[in-house]
Amino acid sequence: MAPKHGLDEVTKAKALLVLLALVWGLSWPIMTIALAEISVWTLRVLGFSLSALSLFALIRLQGRSAAIPRGVTWLHMVAASMFNVVGFGLFSSFALLASSTSRVVIVNYSMPIWASLMAWRILGERLSIRAGLGLVLCVGGLTVLVYPVATAPSAVGLLLALCCALSWAAGTVYMKWARIAGDLLAITAWQIALGALVFAAGLLVFQGMPVPAAVSLKAILAVVYNGLIGTGFAYILWFAIIERLPTATASLGSLATPVVGVSSSMLMLGERPTTEDMIGFALIFAAALCVLTQPARKPAAGMP
Repeated sequence: MAPKHGLDEVTKAKALLVLLALVWGLSWPIMTIALAEISVWTLRVLGFSLSALSLFALIRLQGRSAAIPRGVTWLHMVAASMFNVVGFGLFSSFALLASSTSRVVIVNYSMPIWASLMAWRILGERLSIRAGLGLVLCVGGLTVLVYPVATAPSAVGLLLALCCALSWAAGTVYMKWARIAGDLLAITAWQIALGALVFAAGLLVFQGMPVPAAVSLKAILAVVYNGLIGTGFAYILWFAIIERLPTATASLGSLATPVVGVSSSMLMLGERPTTEDMIGFALIFAAALCVLTQPARKPAAGMP
């Protein structure tokens, strides 16, 4: 009976992976819809607050501890939040305001290539031939995307999307290096909560005290989706998946996310990618595929 149970768990994880790709992919055009009426600061304060509250509620319902050891652990937590939540949230949001959603999505998902390079330099992980090929493909894809709009305002959006990918990659490598002690769900919830506080401070600095304003139901629903589903529920799904599948397999499955993101941007926002866009998308997707499908290697000397 054990093998059957194992198969059931794997099948369930794969179904959750499909759902996660839909949830994360749809979050990109839905964020664009929200940003048409709501500022970056407001969107991120509300979205991250809803997300953090939902994760803390789940931790409590499951009887888990949200406690994080005092001392240097909290310094690591703050640093990781700056990369994973603040950097990601800031760069991705302003990128969506400056460029097409589909372009932002695909540039953002160049993250595995940059994470591989950072892990090589910082963690001493070996850089495989596939990772090198992925870097070449990624640079080629970015060049194809940026060159036609190099002098246009949308080029700024692509640069911000690249900064988002770099921040996400840095946060991933930092988490691996810091080895923050505690429950992984609690660590995630605290990082998002810290991010919400940073964006609340940014809201007060750059916009002043919030003033009630008329907002459409569509924008309100977009904010709720971004916080409760696109972030909170998505992380719950991710942790359920990695409990059942190897992280490498789960990461490979997440490559469906940019496909959903680009497709849903076309359907929901009426975007029509150009030939250059499609070539750039294909090259960056192939680059990420090269990195995520490389066989597992033993860590370099000194690494566990």
